[in-house]
Amino acid sequence: MRIVIAGGHGQIALRLERLLAAREHEVAGIIRKPEQAEDLREAGAEAVVLDLESASVDEAAAVLEGADAAVFAAGAGAGSTTERKDTVDRGAAVLFADAAERAGVRRYVIVSSMGADPDHQGDDVFDHYLRAKGAADAYVLAKEGLDTTVLRPGMLTNDAGTGLVNLATSTGRGPVPRDDVAATLLELVQSSATAGLTLELISGTVPVAEAVKNAASSA
Repeated sequence: MRIVIAGGHGQIALRLERLLAAREHEVAGIIRKPEQAEDLREAGAEAVVLDLESASVDEAAAVLEGADAAVFAAGAGAGSTTERKDTVDRGAAVLFADAAERAGVRRYVIVSSMGADPDHQGDDVFDHYLRAKGAADAYVLAKEGLDTTVLRPGMLTNDAGTGLVNLATSTGRGPVPRDDVAATLLELVQSSATAGLTLELISGTVPVAEAVKNAASSA
């Protein structure tokens, strides 16, 4: 498979790129800064420099041409403004989904956030973030040309992954290592069985591959 990842230099994305490369998949990561390219190459990924905040749908679609799956793992990041929550966490996700559809890439996985809701109330920056992520999720799920899965991890940690998770439409809050988020994304992109689902992810007791199969069968 060929998988294209938006936000290719993110902590989860770099982990996912290593896992995909180890499985001998072809993987490309979209980055904004050319100086990040070497990190992607070390992870086994092709680096594509493209700013999704200013790119056109056609420019993004050209990167996605021939891909089997697209993963949106980009984010404005901690300390960013409310404006960038909208232009990255919502706007870039929408553009990337439009580009995937134009390029004929059906499988689309978006890394979201617990509590994401387009109608979330509040005026803090994090409230804006949850609204932006919720709006992006709703937009992508509504696209008939895509087989979308929304993944909403709990509190991210840099602890070593255990390979054991709780993956369900509702899990309750809890932590999850970025290693295990990447491992879950690896399983999700290789099959469309969870298409149409919004899944929460925290640490648990079920092996990742089994958890993904269980989530698909319980849909």
